[in-house]
Amino acid sequence: MNWFARSIVTASALAALACAGGAPLRAETFSDAQRGEIERIVKEYLVAHPEVVQEAMTELEKRQAAAEAVKHKEGVANNSKALFQSSHQVTLGNPSGDVTMVEFFDYNCGYCKRALTDMLGLMHDDPKVRVVLKEFPVLGPGSVEAAQVAVAVRMQDKDGKKYLEFHQKMLNGRGQADRAHALAVAKDLGFDVGRLEKDMAGEEAKATIEENMRLAEALGLNGTPSYIIGSETVVGAVGLAALKEKVAAARHN
Repeated sequence: MNWFARSIVTASALAALACAGGAPLRAETFSDAQRGEIERIVKEYLVAHPEVVQEAMTELEKRQAAAEAVKHKEGVANNSKALFQSSHQVTLGNPSGDVTMVEFFDYNCGYCKRALTDMLGLMHDDPKVRVVLKEFPVLGPGSVEAAQVAVAVRMQDKDGKKYLEFHQKMLNGRGQADRAHALAVAKDLGFDVGRLEKDMAGEEAKATIEENMRLAEALGLNGTPSYIIGSETVVGAVGLAALKEKVAAARHN
């Protein structure tokens, strides 16, 4: 018998027996023979009614999703300044936009590569949206190195225009994103490589990535891309249409 189903139904059986006897019972109260008989009854019931297991799993998934939604909402409310107004972030689109979309990304994430066109399309189609990019290097040492270079690039480009060029080239590139690859891309775009190497090892790069990691943990994020749109958390490369829908909902609210 499935251990999950056995645990659920055995617990129900114990509770029923406890109610019938008028006193609380513990699993240790039963002998091995009694426990075996309870499990036999439960197994026979589940074989006759397998839909019970599916119903229990569905309910569990609902409760888990609800708990995650609460964590996401609380995380956004408790960390709004760091999410939307941090000094350690890149801001694109309309800096005075009425809705902000924050994207957590990793340069080695295949889904982030696909989602790049969604972000660009959103900025193109919606002149009132503000976009914030946060490096979230979760896919290994190469990702951390690339994120460090990205922070150093941002430090040389206050308005974000050349950062966006760097960002696109990194996500459109092939192969592993790491220090060497990121520095080569930055060099091609005219950045001061000597300054980049100094800045990527400095306190700003460290503080930026640490802040983003703390935010992701507080929000319950564990993958990329992940978005915060208004007060809502959206996980995964959901596509341009879905992003527009979330922005419209945030604007309405």
